[in-house]
Amino acid sequence: MIDSLLLAATRISTFEHQRGLTGATGFFFLRDERLFLVTSRHVLVDTPSRHHPNRIEIELHTDATDLTRSTGFSLLLFRDGRSQWRQGTDSGGEIDVAMIEIDRAALPEDAVLRAFTPAHLPRRGASVEVGSSVLIVGFPLGFHDTVHHLPVVRQAVVASAFGIRFQGQGYFLTDALTHRGASGAPVVMRDESLGELPWQLLGVHSARLDMASRDRVQDESLGLNCAWYADMLMALSED
Repeated sequence: MIDSLLLAATRISTFEHQRGLTGATGFFFLRDERLFLVTSRHVLVDTPSRHHPNRIEIELHTDATDLTRSTGFSLLLFRDGRSQWRQGTDSGGEIDVAMIEIDRAALPEDAVLRAFTPAHLPRRGASVEVGSSVLIVGFPLGFHDTVHHLPVVRQAVVASAFGIRFQGQGYFLTDALTHRGASGAPVVMRDESLGELPWQLLGVHSARLDMASRDRVQDESLGLNCAWYADMLMALSED
């Protein structure tokens, strides 16, 4: 048996019609029987880099006992000229998190996946100590188990005061080695009380954080990353 966490994340490929663009990470969130795909907003649209896909494709397992079997599932990003994803803002500005609802009836009947739920979000006032060990589950540079179609995990630690908005933004920091392709990955902490998917969902990995003033010759990269607080998923998934 594999850890159910590996079935909660999925590889995302973005397309402009049939032209492949980029790869990223997403994960599933279930609320009131409605299924969502969560990822970074910049995976779906990023004006500064002129990234404007019109559809994405996710990879789904189709056999719980044979993980070598999978299929692609396509999601249109626009319908009648309107974007299909949900994104939000807070007092700090735009949030780099997006959700797109998946029509569960359109999924393959044999699709195998796991989804986080509101029960996996930290309770209000929950204590997560700085330096706590967490995992970032994704597809860095597209790297993964291509035979069994499973993501890899990076070990990380919480690198800023959890529950406090770093620099006034809606994220906290993690210290981990990350790469392009991990955008949209879930940031999780083990919690055995959660049953079948025993992982607390703390955040959504967004991007590496660096200093513009860093001397590229003398100073190494900080190795820090932004993880947007996962409680934003409750606001974005409101009916």
